Amino acid sequence: MSGLQLQHLEKIYDNNVQAVFNFNLDVKDGELIVLVGPSGCGKSTTLRMVAGLEDITKGKLIIDGNDVTQTPPKDRDIAMVFQNYALYGHMTVYENMAFSLMLRKESKNTIHQKVMAAAEILDLTSQLNKKPAQLSGGQRQRVAMGRAIVRTPKVFLFDEPLSNLDAKLRSSTRREILLLHQRLNATILYVTHDQTEALTLADRIVCMSMGHVQQIGTPLELYDDPSNLFVAGFIGLPPMNFFDVELRAGQAICKDFTVDLTPEEQKLLGWHEGKTVTMGVRPEHIVPGGTIPVDVISNENLGQNTLVNGMVGKHKITCKFREWCTYKYGDIVKVSFTKKHFFDRETTNSIR
Repeated sequence: MSGLQLQHLEKIYDNNVQAVFNFNLDVKDGELIVLVGPSGCGKSTTLRMVAGLEDITKGKLIIDGNDVTQTPPKDRDIAMVFQNYALYGHMTVYENMAFSLMLRKESKNTIHQKVMAAAEILDLTSQLNKKPAQLSGGQRQRVAMGRAIVRTPKVFLFDEPLSNLDAKLRSSTRREILLLHQRLNATILYVTHDQTEALTLADRIVCMSMGHVQQIGTPLELYDDPSNLFVAGFIGLPPMNFFDVELRAGQAICKDFTVDLTPEEQKLLGWHEGKTVTMGVRPEHIVPGGTIPVDVISNENLGQNTLVNGMVGKHKITCKFREWCTYKYGDIVKVSFTKKHFFDRETTNSIR
């Protein structure tokens, strides 16, 4: 496997609509990078530029130290796994997996060895004589992955491969992709709009919005130290709660409540004394017992956790309590915040 560098990549279509702006990323050999963001943010366009399915308007693409910006897709030594599987319906599983090797005119013995090895990795040995129509969605996606594996490419590209699967299959197929990555030490660029996939799969995440990279970092970095309001609101489920607060005399003062700032927070926010900033609190950082009254709207039990949705004055709030709760509509539960994030209202950047 090999490294991958995307240097100042941009994509501008013929109608002058720009989909990707100054995209920079250095993917290490054997690293699994996930591009995540809402629909239309440019993540799939970026992946298609790497694959050669979209022309690169500006910038360079380097694979294994070689500039392949103008290299045809078939010569880039990459393999792509699509959302819709893209299998040949008239071929068996074995034939689908072997097809690219047959085009390369590899020997029958080599083809057989590679197909059987991939089938064993993906638990497809018993399915090799079936047609795609006879398989479940999860099995079809494993065949598509097997077809990529047999090529032993320098880079694997995954374009929302789990979108067509139900929740249970998504979870099991995520585990298979992780095992595949570990067994092959594969360099993988993976696109999804599902933050759960991003947080569970990635060595590093690239969070995008409107064609721009918002933050690159480990899953924990994006979750625990988001660089701006967009990342803070996009990463995390349920999403972060936001409040506009005025900073005054060691307190964050909202229209509907007041919280004391820790000495560390006061030091961090010293330059913003007297100003209004945005305070973010993750639902799991809200705990029962405190001075902030939440007017309960709904109580959703999730086993070990409970989601409590409510209002603090005119502010909506979602709390994730680490216990089984039985609040009812109209109940009042008083809470406190165990961790807070602060963002500049003008730039939306995190105050760090």
